[in-house]
Amino acid sequence: MISIVLFGTGNLATHLFKALLKAEKFKVVQVYNHKPESLDFFKEKTNTTTNLAEVVPADIYLVALKDDVIPVLAKKLIYKNALVVHTSGATPMSVYSNFEKFGVFYPLQTFSKNKTVDFKNIPICIEANNEVDLQILEQLALEITIKVYKISSEQRKVLHVAAVFVSNFVNYLYTEGQEICTRNKIPFEILHPLILETASKIIDLSPKEAQTGPAKRNDLEVINSHLELLNEEQQKIYKILTGSIQNLHGKEL
Repeated sequence: MISIVLFGTGNLATHLFKALLKAEKFKVVQVYNHKPESLDFFKEKTNTTTNLAEVVPADIYLVALKDDVIPVLAKKLIYKNALVVHTSGATPMSVYSNFEKFGVFYPLQTFSKNKTVDFKNIPICIEANNEVDLQILEQLALEITIKVYKISSEQRKVLHVAAVFVSNFVNYLYTEGQEICTRNKIPFEILHPLILETASKIIDLSPKEAQTGPAKRNDLEVINSHLELLNEEQQKIYKILTGSIQNLHGKEL
């Protein structure tokens, strides 16, 4: 059995822990976080600690913490024989180069504690400073998913930016769409089927092929009527996105 100490108790750490409970060849032997109350969920399932000096030796140290904490932790870990990996999309693998064995274990998904996820379809991007440990991370990933990708730090940084566009920015637009509905006393749930259909279309079509709407059609009358319904900030967003869509499809306002 390959032992793991999990650092972190946030959204990703919690879902990783739940998935690893079902693993056959890997076991989380301890969870660390500096806030005692955040460890309540884990206490009945494994050993926990709030003290870095009490972190037990393990085969893998899996760090699922905020990006700005990752390099700080690297300087404080006492046990240096573990394979130390973080789960960040933006932090380079080299942040742990003071260890003999280091790498990255990056699940590419958005996580919320109260939303159940099916890990078997979540892509996990792995990287390590040697081939042996890369194989270990691949085995770990295959315990919980069928989608494993060997991605370099530079590729992962680019992938993270792409993920921000297709997830974080899109979710912000959902927020604005909901505000427009709420302000006009329209149930936001009316848009749910449209959201799901738009997302599912790009499985079979490229995003460019799937593009529809007044910006692609260069329908100035509709565009101008939309702008009249929006607040100042929403107008800025609408104009930027409309212009970008039209530039992509060879049309201008």
